[in-house]
Amino acid sequence: MYSQEKSSKSTDQFFDQYVQIGGFPFLKHFSHEPDATSQYLMDLYNSVLIKDVMKRNQFRDIDLLERILLYVIAHVGETFSANAISKYFKSEGRKVAPETVLNQLKGCEEAFLFHRVPRMDLIGKQIIQVNEKYYIADHGIRQAVYGNNTRDLQRILENMIYMEMLRRGYKVFVGRVGNREVDFVCEKAGRRLYLQVSYLLASKETVEREFGALLAIEDNFPKYVLSMDRFDFSRQGIIHHYIPDFLLNDQI
Repeated sequence: MYSQEKSSKSTDQFFDQYVQIGGFPFLKHFSHEPDATSQYLMDLYNSVLIKDVMKRNQFRDIDLLERILLYVIAHVGETFSANAISKYFKSEGRKVAPETVLNQLKGCEEAFLFHRVPRMDLIGKQIIQVNEKYYIADHGIRQAVYGNNTRDLQRILENMIYMEMLRRGYKVFVGRVGNREVDFVCEKAGRRLYLQVSYLLASKETVEREFGALLAIEDNFPKYVLSMDRFDFSRQGIIHHYIPDFLLNDQI
């Protein structure tokens, strides 16, 4: 895939760094020193939390807000509902109404800390109003607040692809076709494309899941599977891309 080993190694190093610390431009001033980078990201997170979420919305219980945010940060890329979070708190011995959870999450959305992604039924052509997904504005904040970006690489890859498609000007949905999920349905200026994101296509079952969901869509819009595999898995009109290459190619 790369003509020179040096170029490949450099790209891999930059990508690994991006997984860990995210993409805030100001981080270059810290020469990517881990402690300074982490402190900057934590300070940024706390500033948004206090000034843009707590004060703006007059929330009084900062402990509750932090616990809700930690739940969402830990579960980026998962479908869940306010009821699910409410039940989680109940299991922890704390009563929190689903409406309270929704209000707190809305405040975080308005502060651009999270992005809520609606689900689209690709057969019924309608937006599904339950069990949406949330992605964090920059996954470097997740590393600073929660850690485990490297361990949770599937979540991080989805998060960075979602944010990249927003940067490219697309409106993004989570798709559903029958009982299969399509990670992202991206629309811009009458154009649509579909994306599946997987860490590795390491088994026949994984290949079937990722490609099968796209094959179930009966239209001719472009369809892509993105993964960390260097081998080209493209088949049946579905294009496979190595994720760092996809991120560097903003023509898609």
